[in-house]
Amino acid sequence: MEDKPLATRVIIVRHGQSSYNTERRIQGRSDASVLTEKGCFDARKVAAALSGLSFTAIYTSPLQRAKQTAEIILSSLSPDNHTAPTFATSDKLLEIDLPAWEGMLLSEVREKFSPTYRLWQERPHELRMEVSKPEGAREHLPVPALYAQAQQFWQEVLPYHPGETILIVGHNGINRALISTALGISPARYHSIQQSNCGISVLNFTLGLRQPVQLESLNQTAHLGEVLPSLRPNHQGQRILLVRHGETEWNRQTRFQGQIDVPLNDNGRAQSRKAAELLKDVPIDFAISSPMLRPKETAEIILQYHPSVQLELQDGLREISHGLWEGKLEAEIEQAYPGELRRWRENPATVQMPEGENLQQVWLRAVAAWQTILASAAAAGLKTGLVVAHDATNKALLCHVLGLEPEHFWSFRQGNGAVSAIDYPQGLTGLPVLQAMNITSHLEGGVLDRTAAGAL
Repeated sequence: MEDKPLATRVIIVRHGQSSYNTERRIQGRSDASVLTEKGCFDARKVAAALSGLSFTAIYTSPLQRAKQTAEIILSSLSPDNHTAPTFATSDKLLEIDLPAWEGMLLSEVREKFSPTYRLWQERPHELRMEVSKPEGAREHLPVPALYAQAQQFWQEVLPYHPGETILIVGHNGINRALISTALGISPARYHSIQQSNCGISVLNFTLGLRQPVQLESLNQTAHLGEVLPSLRPNHQGQRILLVRHGETEWNRQTRFQGQIDVPLNDNGRAQSRKAAELLKDVPIDFAISSPMLRPKETAEIILQYHPSVQLELQDGLREISHGLWEGKLEAEIEQAYPGELRRWRENPATVQMPEGENLQQVWLRAVAAWQTILASAAAAGLKTGLVVAHDATNKALLCHVLGLEPEHFWSFRQGNGAVSAIDYPQGLTGLPVLQAMNITSHLEGGVLDRTAAGAL
């Protein structure tokens, strides 16, 4: 089934590199940090990447590093293709409030506030910090407060932009909170999403905050000359490059393929070659694929640039079995099983495919395969792996990585030939970090996913 078309598109951008970024200082709500020359230059690159889109409105944090980024983007957008968007600052886009640490070097915070900093890294939602107010000092929980702030922003802004495209320019923390509150990701997973300076993310809303929301892409950096976001400092564990197979003829027809072994079509092979070009200079230590033809061929094409890597097959990564739906178009399924397609779209976790699988079964085998892959790589000292699978298995794994349940299955888009990067900076004992998701700029160009992304 093709991912449901959604009504309001939101492009989220983190501000450009700032003086505090280069000095590795905690910024928080301090307004002392300013854009560097590189930060200004990269903001113009964002504008070039967004030049094909027409925005109704631009919302920005009032802090100067974000506001200046937004102003550069606005001034650089081509006037020939756009009606000038409205431009507004919002206090709801302020960065996370960390007053005790603001302006300090990260190394100083680690040294002087070691137990508190460890809490921040491991259980950020439990961190408490004193904030001065006119009525006196009080303690607050910075992460839950930021999530509440993000929810308020969505509730205030989304009703004004049905069917429109808007741009938000914010900060690492508030951007994570915006994405997390839209998708239902817990504050405990605050560090499980990253936002690079001038990285671009795309969210699609149906009607509002409480309606289905789709993360189309996360933290795109190709427009900045980066294949994928760089590893964080002190990275200790694995990086997994999760790829969906290239297009098949049944994807293009939106025909349910499931576990029928449909091969790539010519466009799917071209997409795989483009993914191979994207990743050719990325060190890959190991590679795993679903045993089905379409991901296996995709992986083999990518590995042509990595001839020393032996491809292994993992049965748990197979596509969902649609049972008696396989080989059918949506109209045929609706005729044979009235109302079941709608239930699959709206409540996927409740659907048992006739003579096939349910999502819980896919979940269990895909996550078990994932954990086996990670444990084997860690035991062998291997760092960067390629995993090529399918739409449903990839979505299940992305939900697992972010602590979401099967009902969030449709929250993630997976285009044919798309690449995602999942890091384990603290090794297998720490939480994973989704560094980038559904990167398709190497396929069709531009920041939007224009792949067929047809039936599973």
